[in-house]
Amino acid sequence: MEYLRPIPQFDPARPADALPLAGGLGWFAQVEVITRHQPARIMAASDLPLADAQRLSAPRPHFAGLSLDRPRVMGILNITPDSFSDGGLFLAPEAALMQARRMAAAADIIDIGGESTRPGAAEVAAEEEVQRTAPVIAALRAGGLDGPISIDTRKAAVAQAAFAAGASILNDVTALQYDPAMAGMAAAAQSPVILMHSIKTPATMQDDPQYDDVLLDVYDALAARIEAAAAQGIARARIAIDPGIGFGKTLAHNLALLARLSLFHNLGVPVLLGASRKRFIGTIARQDEAARRMPGSLAVALAGAAQGVQMIRVHDVDETRQALTLWAAATMGYEI
Repeated sequence: MEYLRPIPQFDPARPADALPLAGGLGWFAQVEVITRHQPARIMAASDLPLADAQRLSAPRPHFAGLSLDRPRVMGILNITPDSFSDGGLFLAPEAALMQARRMAAAADIIDIGGESTRPGAAEVAAEEEVQRTAPVIAALRAGGLDGPISIDTRKAAVAQAAFAAGASILNDVTALQYDPAMAGMAAAAQSPVILMHSIKTPATMQDDPQYDDVLLDVYDALAARIEAAAAQGIARARIAIDPGIGFGKTLAHNLALLARLSLFHNLGVPVLLGASRKRFIGTIARQDEAARRMPGSLAVALAGAAQGVQMIRVHDVDETRQALTLWAAATMGYEI
């Protein structure tokens, strides 16, 4: 099997035969053709079969009402006592509401979670997760927030309560594999769904993760999850994927995925990058304190934008928005 990775470019000097990268800001004139256990080769984008060219270049459908012609910022709101970076800061409903309102000024999506999925985290009962998240979502809607709200959960009961309270996106770190009821619930709700790659559970995912080829193994796993979701009645136009940086991956695995993120455009759905403040950033930057990894997180966010990802999930919303705006202005000569 051959895997097609468009080689992203954002330079203003664009060749006439270049193709748009997934309908976004970038373009590509070459494709890296990757085959397992063989050297990769480069081919001209103009030599692609029509179906492949269309899949790599076509604009992605709007996601929760958002056009994906530029990178969208998803702000993280952890209503938990033990998340790796901000655990306990927003556990009180008043603190969660204030933080969500602050983020809403710069974030395109607010992603609300009530269970930590950091390495080693223990499971939270669904009832407790609902009590943490649904009232905050309801209060945000009652207060006039009309933008997309994502519920970050692997449990169908939590997602259903969140949708009833006003959430509009499901973000499942297990790609609908943890709870057998999740896929059917999401299909019935007709909600946009983010399928993230992970292995095992948060408690065990970092116990010596192994891959034959992490880039291609994660790609194949996500391709299978897209097919499974579609078979359960979830329209492909409502699916996005996340390669799951830091979820069952070593430092080397994370870097291999980041360097070739544009491969995932070949799946034909929007790509989300969630790397904010994660351990690999601290390892490379020699910064043990997660809350002080903002500069490294910005660097990774911009690297993701340069690979054409459509959504970037971050803690530091204002800073990421500013960085993306200046990256586009300095790279392409105009504001986004």
